[in-house]
Amino acid sequence: MHAKSEAYPGLHLSIFAGAFVFGVVMSSLGSLLPSLTLTLGLQKVDAGMLFLFMNFAMLMGSLVFGPVCDRFGFRLLLVASALLISGAFAMLSRSAAYSSIVVSTSVLGFAGGALNGGTNALLNDISPDRRQSALNLLGIFFGIGALFTPFFIGSLITTLGLRFILISLSILTLAPFALFVLARFPAAKHGGGFQPSELRAVLSSPLLYLFGFLLLFESGNEFTVGGWVSSFLEERHNLGQSAAAYALAGYWGAVLVGRMAASRIGARMSGATLVAGGALLAMLSTIGLIFSGNSAVAALCVALVGLGLATIFPTTLAQAGTAFASHSGTAFSVIFVLALCGGMTSPWLAGKIAQDQGIGAGFWVTVVSCGAIVLLQLAIRRAARRIRPSG
Repeated sequence: MHAKSEAYPGLHLSIFAGAFVFGVVMSSLGSLLPSLTLTLGLQKVDAGMLFLFMNFAMLMGSLVFGPVCDRFGFRLLLVASALLISGAFAMLSRSAAYSSIVVSTSVLGFAGGALNGGTNALLNDISPDRRQSALNLLGIFFGIGALFTPFFIGSLITTLGLRFILISLSILTLAPFALFVLARFPAAKHGGGFQPSELRAVLSSPLLYLFGFLLLFESGNEFTVGGWVSSFLEERHNLGQSAAAYALAGYWGAVLVGRMAASRIGARMSGATLVAGGALLAMLSTIGLIFSGNSAVAALCVALVGLGLATIFPTTLAQAGTAFASHSGTAFSVIFVLALCGGMTSPWLAGKIAQDQGIGAGFWVTVVSCGAIVLLQLAIRRAARRIRPSG
């Protein structure tokens, strides 16, 4: 039986605050790394390893959250995750050795992965009649958090210092903790224990892995474009760092605009249309970026890539949430783990290609991934017609 959102009016604020904090977590290490490197004298290889530790821990958090939420409900996991994130920022503010930074960033990754998965799965459960719109709206709050962090750190780091910044982030991330403590949550879907046959049916479903691999390619796209586009603009079009940063901000701004639009029109368009249409727009825009002859065209293509990619992740989750409503947490765990694998491997592959053939050639990884998304969405549409949703 679905939990209706009207029965949990205060829960939406908690979920949106959690998504904002996950955006902070996702952008925090990249924003803080120059200051941490300067403070502790880290080598580039040591700094790079922090991303590996954090991403691996995030993958573990994504793997754990689903079965826990399906079995015991969402409150305990979300409360604990928010508290751990706050504690990790506080620990990072007092870190004087590389080992303590490794522990802090690993805790950030694990708790962030669990918080991200839990908020998405919970909103999916309490929005059975408008999953598509609700999950696209949730993506906006994540984007605001991701944009907030570099601006917050960049504007205050020179005047207030690294420690004050980290303590402020620790206090800020207590907000969802307090909201989760006070909110009323739906009961656990499987409080009496899992039925092995039902769980096996979910984990052995080809449809689940079609969703997972679609988001593997999509997550790879987001990490690749977000990570490499500034370098491409500087290398190909001789843009300065500030101009390239503005173009990157335009990319993330387009992502937010796309998700805002999808949250409004999501009920009037099928998920398959939004995903396939977005992937085609992103694919054509990436080709335009690769062959762009001047910086203005390149900046426009960057924004169009963001607009195309914007709705793919949340809309695919909404489709998966409908197909696996009775075990949404477990299904989302599998999907998020595969998505994170794409987020780690695709930028690396683009970098390997860029090393030999230039950054523009690396973006063909995104073009191919967009084509794969279209094909996978078509396969999902056919498979979903043959498989009755579990909820």
